[in-house]
Amino acid sequence: ALFENKNEQEKPNGFKFLLKYFRLYRKYVFQLVLGLLLGSCIQLIIPFLTQSIIDIGLNNNDIGFIYLILFAQLALLIGRMSVEFIRGWLLLHIGARVNVAIISGFLQKLMSLPVAFFDTKLTGDILQRIEDNNRIEEFLTSASLNILFSFFNLVVFGIVLAVFSIKILLLYLLGAALYIVWVSLFMKSRARLDHQRFKKMSESGTKLINIVNGMQEIKLTQSELSMRWDWENLQASLFKLKVKGLSIIQYQSAGATFINEVTNVLITIVAATAVLKGNMTLGMMLAVQFIIGQLNVPVNQIIGFFRMSQDARMSLDRLAEVHQMDDEESNPEMKLRKLPEKKDIYINNLSYQYEGPRSPFALKDVDLFIEENKITAIVGTSGSGKTTLLKMILGFYPPTNGEILIGDTRLSNISLKIWREKVGAVMQDGYLFPDTVTANIMPGSEEINEERLVDAAEIACIRGFIESLPLGYNTKIGANGHGLSEGQKQRLLIARVIYKNPDIIMFDEATNSLDANNEKVIVENLAGFFEGKTVIVVAHRLSTVKGADKIVVLDGGRIIETGTHESLIEKRGAYFNLVKNQLELGN
Repeated sequence: ALFENKNEQEKPNGFKFLLKYFRLYRKYVFQLVLGLLLGSCIQLIIPFLTQSIIDIGLNNNDIGFIYLILFAQLALLIGRMSVEFIRGWLLLHIGARVNVAIISGFLQKLMSLPVAFFDTKLTGDILQRIEDNNRIEEFLTSASLNILFSFFNLVVFGIVLAVFSIKILLLYLLGAALYIVWVSLFMKSRARLDHQRFKKMSESGTKLINIVNGMQEIKLTQSELSMRWDWENLQASLFKLKVKGLSIIQYQSAGATFINEVTNVLITIVAATAVLKGNMTLGMMLAVQFIIGQLNVPVNQIIGFFRMSQDARMSLDRLAEVHQMDDEESNPEMKLRKLPEKKDIYINNLSYQYEGPRSPFALKDVDLFIEENKITAIVGTSGSGKTTLLKMILGFYPPTNGEILIGDTRLSNISLKIWREKVGAVMQDGYLFPDTVTANIMPGSEEINEERLVDAAEIACIRGFIESLPLGYNTKIGANGHGLSEGQKQRLLIARVIYKNPDIIMFDEATNSLDANNEKVIVENLAGFFEGKTVIVVAHRLSTVKGADKIVVLDGGRIIETGTHESLIEKRGAYFNLVKNQLELGN
């Protein structure tokens, strides 16, 4: 597989991965633990107060003492509520910040992955991994630090219960052990269902994105019904998984409730028998009942912790799957930070396969010299490998065989960040962001150079359109240029490259959506802009390529002809046939 992890044993542990984020908030975690201990100490006093009301206040008919104890309990209750309030805020603060840090780290990792990763992953799959962070946040805010409180309460109240009756403590521990074992029996089934749910949710998310993005084609092909049925079939599958999940929860809850109630009944019988035999006072029995109630809370929290930790672990593992993948550029600090003086591009014996050793070659044994400061055009039929070659020069795909040299230096030895600073490209599938026109022409730039901005729009023949908009360059456009014509999108993408003013320019069918008049003007405008730059143009139209210094003809991933427009026409080979077919179509 394209992204198989070569070092399976290096897979990061989910919760170790989480701990590095917690270390950033050690101070808050310490305050939280302190608050948990204070809350537990308050809880610890209450059973003794309950016992004293019965054994001292009622037995001695001392109403003043009873009032005193009740006021003390009220004060403790207010104290406990205050501690809970502060604890809740601290948990929210830590959980929210850690969650943002995890998602930010995930996005940072996504941006460092090679383009080929996004070619092989569904959009819904990536979005679902981000959505899974909700489960991680819930685990952080509701379970992770609460488990300390639960274990502390379990130990402390267990010791207090032992002071009242060892027999009752052992009976309770037996019931709690059966309770935990029963719930644990369903963990594997929950994990299996969760993996199935994730897959279906990813497919559902991708399907919805495709329906929204492809609405025009859906209407044109009248496939509304089939598209809706496909989505509803996915929902039906998800519903079945939810029903299975609900069944597991119901079986878990029914068994756990039965074990818990039987345990409580047996403890009540033992305690009542002890009172009747005079081995225990009524106040002690009520205190025991209170302690059992307090012990049930941490046991339930521990069970909840196991469930939520399992969910969070699976979500963390899904994030870790991405984090453990190799970056687009390994060891960037070892790469050259400066391009060679001579920037001729040499492509030697270059081959590429998209999906491993058994897949067909997209490019095969390509040898090509692209001279600096010259225009090189690449032509060929659809699927001949033109775009793939361009993406390999951009560093998006690593060669299966062969190499690409910039001057006398391998592209693989040059920092991709430095290389792409010097390169500008308009791709077939270039993307416009849902932002202002200005932000789309100069994405990532912090300072606006208005003169360059207007010049870029002028050269790309889009200035008049932009300035006719209500807010001009500050007008917001829809995702991927929604509301613009294909020609307007392409002109904005061309303006983006012109604004960047790179040394090396690559156009992949950059003018194929333009009308003849606009294309003619833009080609004339670009002629001056191209001076002193290395230009690689992939195109079908004769008007775009005939002025190139070199024309390269690709077929089936191989170079079959190179030369100028005139020399290739004289050969009357593949290029001649492409031109002839285009002229015939034009006529």
